[in-house]
Amino acid sequence: MAQEIFAQEIINEDLRLAQFDELMQRYPQFLRGQKGLSENTERVYLADMVSFREFVVDQGLDPMAMDRFMVRNYLAWLATVGKRDGGKKAAGKKSHDDRRTNSQMGKARGFARVSMARKLTVLRSFYRYLVQEGLFQSTPVPSGRSFRLKVEKPLPGFLGKREVGRLLEAPVTTSPIGIRDLAILEVMYSCGVRLAEIHGLNANDIILGRKEILVRGKGAKERWVVFGKPTETALVRYLREGRPQLANAQTPPEQALFLNRYGQRLSRRSFEILVRRYAAEAGTRDGVHPHTLRHTFATHMLEGGADLRIIQELLGHSSPTTTQIYTHVTKQEALAAYIAHHPRSDISDSGPSPAAHVPDVESQDPHQEQEAQG
Repeated sequence: MAQEIFAQEIINEDLRLAQFDELMQRYPQFLRGQKGLSENTERVYLADMVSFREFVVDQGLDPMAMDRFMVRNYLAWLATVGKRDGGKKAAGKKSHDDRRTNSQMGKARGFARVSMARKLTVLRSFYRYLVQEGLFQSTPVPSGRSFRLKVEKPLPGFLGKREVGRLLEAPVTTSPIGIRDLAILEVMYSCGVRLAEIHGLNANDIILGRKEILVRGKGAKERWVVFGKPTETALVRYLREGRPQLANAQTPPEQALFLNRYGQRLSRRSFEILVRRYAAEAGTRDGVHPHTLRHTFATHMLEGGADLRIIQELLGHSSPTTTQIYTHVTKQEALAAYIAHHPRSDISDSGPSPAAHVPDVESQDPHQEQEAQG
């Protein structure tokens, strides 16, 4: 009798997982059609739902029985045993091994709070999708207003003006690659674009006469960014000298603005590698990546007296709260300068640290982790 009950429980669990996996297969269509998310953000959503699937398998729960109590249990699970060194299973695949406990699948450890906040936001999105599918009359996951998970957001790192100067002098512009790389660095610093945005630029997105570039940001939102004379000079030379040599007479012609040596769109990974390489050659601080230049753009604009609302527009932030993090950066820099240079600062070396963290804020969107970090 006990064996029959256990067998029936296994069958029921398999049916629940089959239904969940079927819903997950249609979820990307909802993300693209209803939310207009970029391909990169869509990958983040789907990866975060893998964690939720592992949770319901690990705990033997039914995703269709979601309530506030299950949300709390999910967060507790994420904080303690949700992250495993043994690797992640692909979403949508199930086997008898799915019923193994965390202790059986490798060393367990918890996620950081910022990752937990993002996963909670993604979970809300998934159950809104289930409401649209007719499986719930209203979402069973509490809203952000009634169920908050606050996280500390570190201040974004940025380069000093001298560091930027050395970085922009690093490319050797005697080859098509060097000409291209200088143009890339100029656009990143002068326009504050995201990695996904510069990767997606096409040659016809640039209007040299107006010194403007059409950028396609998160949520398929378009905005115009502007640039100055140095960036114009670098782009003109790239378009006239560098790009034609890289294009290799492609048929049909490649529309991408920045090309690799084979005449194809430069990969995101290549953007990251070249930024790190030139930063190392220029002797800047460690850990420089494309988003560092976005942070640097915003910080230097604010230090130069630009209105926060203008910076928000140029960065493509949907909320001014995200942009306001840069005010903390400049205040901390001012404090550091005061401590270091004013003879009557009267603050000991053990006083407030310029690297202090911003107070806890609510994470509203899984994109905001990337925005707020740079």
